Amino acid sequence: MGYRVAVMGATGNVGREILAILDERNFPADEVVALASERSVGKEVSFGEKKILKVQDLAKFDFKGIDIVLSSPGAKVSAAHSPRAAAAGAVVVDNTSYFRMEPDIPLVVPEVNPEAIAGYKKRGIIANPNCSTIQMVVALKPLHDIAKIKRVVVATYQSTSGAGKEAMDELFNQTKGIYANEPASRHQKKFTKQIAFNAIPHIDMFMDDGSTKEEWKMVVETKKILDAGIEVFATCVRIPTFIGHGEAVHVEFEKPITDEQARAALRKAPGVVVIDKRANEGYATPVECAGEDATFVSRIRKDPTVKNGIGFWCVSDNLRKGAALNTVQIAEELIKTYLKK
Repeated sequence: MGYRVAVMGATGNVGREILAILDERNFPADEVVALASERSVGKEVSFGEKKILKVQDLAKFDFKGIDIVLSSPGAKVSAAHSPRAAAAGAVVVDNTSYFRMEPDIPLVVPEVNPEAIAGYKKRGIIANPNCSTIQMVVALKPLHDIAKIKRVVVATYQSTSGAGKEAMDELFNQTKGIYANEPASRHQKKFTKQIAFNAIPHIDMFMDDGSTKEEWKMVVETKKILDAGIEVFATCVRIPTFIGHGEAVHVEFEKPITDEQARAALRKAPGVVVIDKRANEGYATPVECAGEDATFVSRIRKDPTVKNGIGFWCVSDNLRKGAALNTVQIAEELIKTYLKK
């Protein structure tokens, strides 16, 4: 006997990826329902290569009898409908930012803190972290286990897909327009500055201390998921790529650790692939990680500027591990341990 699953936000980038991954991984679902806003009702979305689902109206949908909801409709929409689904008896795995920092809702990366899933019983909701946080903590966890992390300084290089389809379209149209001698501003809607052939050190809103909300998310989410004692300083940058986030991560540990030890720990870690040859092409880039499940770690080296320091580069597909895949993995762990049928 399988599960009844609903996907909220099924017409968005992440929602479509969730449907694809459910099929790829043979998730034990007897029924999958695609939900979106009223304007999308009746549209068709793919569920795997051969199956098509017709979109139903989220606002009118009765969640009674649904076992699991995989949610990625935007924070405001999730705030309204995730509690409604939970009240009807479903367990919601929410990919929006709305519930992440609520103390009675677990924030989960299955390779890092699967035990936290047990907290779903309080409110029926499990939160999926921010995409840039997920890939970083997957890489940090095996290092934290062997040497205990004191401090992390990270600079991100985040793709436009992290800001949605309109952002990807803006990059495409701006790039094409520049070659046709069009002003970049003609296609500038989503980003605060030109994204084509540029880098924008501004993701989400600015906060009082000068950080952006994306940077704040990386700080507080890392603490909640991995260890409240870790200090984190982040600079988040949007770059003109379509899929795949890159991160340059600098870690200070409480005790000595060599780059060889770090490399060995990362090679054994679930969800991590080490590509670290000190030669041309001996590292991973966003192009190679697109469509892949792992967090790829490269450029592992000793940082001589701090005591017990290691630096590395990591990339991951932000639509997969950074969003849809992590959501499905949480659901898989949920049914494996808590919702057995």
